[in-house]
Amino acid sequence: MYDVIVIGAGAAGMMAAATAARNGKQVLLMEKMEKAGRKIRISGKGRCNLTNARPPEEFKEAIRVNADFFEVAFAEFNNKATIRFFERNGVKLEIERGQRVFPKSGKAWDIANALMEYCLDNGVEIVYNTRVTGILTMNDKVYGVTYVNKRGFERKEEAENVIIATGGVSYPGTGSTGDGYIFANDLGHTIEEVRPSLTPLRTSHPQKKYLDGLLLKNVNAKLYIDNELAREEFGEISFSDRGIEGAVALRVSRDAVDALIEEKKVKLVIDMKPALTEEILFERIKREIAEMQPDEFFSELLRKLVPKNFVIPIAHELDIHSKNYIRKVTDEEIYRLIKVLKGMVFPITDYAPFPFAVVTAGGVNCEEVNKFTMESLKVKGLYFAGEVLDLDANTGGYNLQIAFSTGHLAGLLKK
Repeated sequence: MYDVIVIGAGAAGMMAAATAARNGKQVLLMEKMEKAGRKIRISGKGRCNLTNARPPEEFKEAIRVNADFFEVAFAEFNNKATIRFFERNGVKLEIERGQRVFPKSGKAWDIANALMEYCLDNGVEIVYNTRVTGILTMNDKVYGVTYVNKRGFERKEEAENVIIATGGVSYPGTGSTGDGYIFANDLGHTIEEVRPSLTPLRTSHPQKKYLDGLLLKNVNAKLYIDNELAREEFGEISFSDRGIEGAVALRVSRDAVDALIEEKKVKLVIDMKPALTEEILFERIKREIAEMQPDEFFSELLRKLVPKNFVIPIAHELDIHSKNYIRKVTDEEIYRLIKVLKGMVFPITDYAPFPFAVVTAGGVNCEEVNKFTMESLKVKGLYFAGEVLDLDANTGGYNLQIAFSTGHLAGLLKK
């Protein structure tokens, strides 16, 4: 009855299913959760950063692994195509700082619903609460899937093509629990080690208990691995009970996670005043002190330099009481303060697990997949799309574009 079965109604799965159906294929989209696009609906803190408008050469630089493999899918359906797709399907978009693209409504639901409606408009049959348990093959050729339906009965459905778009293992509550890796492994594919990416980093810094809720803007952060500079980023960093996060921390987290797995020493050094040299900062602090009353406290000086909820941690870091009179502050203490402002060191000892990670690093080895079609090189009629592949990128809309591009290419069912 069906030409293709797509497993997983996320960004990649819905794009693959709709593309196949639009090209005249009979498509069954199987989703084990109760609705489609659950991960899309919570992405970007509920706003959905669906792509990034940077030119191809800059976009490619944001792909952390297998960028050459992805280049073909991106050429077939790039960021401009994604923008046109959603605007033609009734979603008004806007480009924000860093060339990040969001729905003007600020609602991630609009992106998920547009994809779902596009599927339905093109005749895709979608079944929910249906868990695929295996992929049927004969002589290294796909012929269908086995599944458990919403009533708990085991069934099978035949099709000559199957697209695995099950996602990774990040945000498992949305249905991404690694099923695709099991299917691929059972069929002879190599699975590159999966680990969290774009995930908060945990620190052993003695002041961490005071940092919950702190947001630092326009900072420069350097990631050191075994005391060698590994990565440098500029932007925002925040602190929560999950760890150090914000765009900067998430971008460096991929390297940090890999280093921690290898039991290397990792630290994050934050420059809170990157626009100022130590000399200029010293003169600024001296001016601030000169304008203060002698009986004002050291905490008042810090308040002029850092956010309010960072005053106590900085004072503790310097071992200077926040209630010290400003008139007693010495030049030596000012230099110590500058060293902290220009390079506060946070030892990184762990990372947040998959439930807090934006994406999954690792997955199906891309060398075993035809980059021109997304078809398996091991099993005919088997295709992969999205996060199940060993493809991940920086934060900023790149990972959803990976899903859209690979999903579209898989849905073309090229042979």
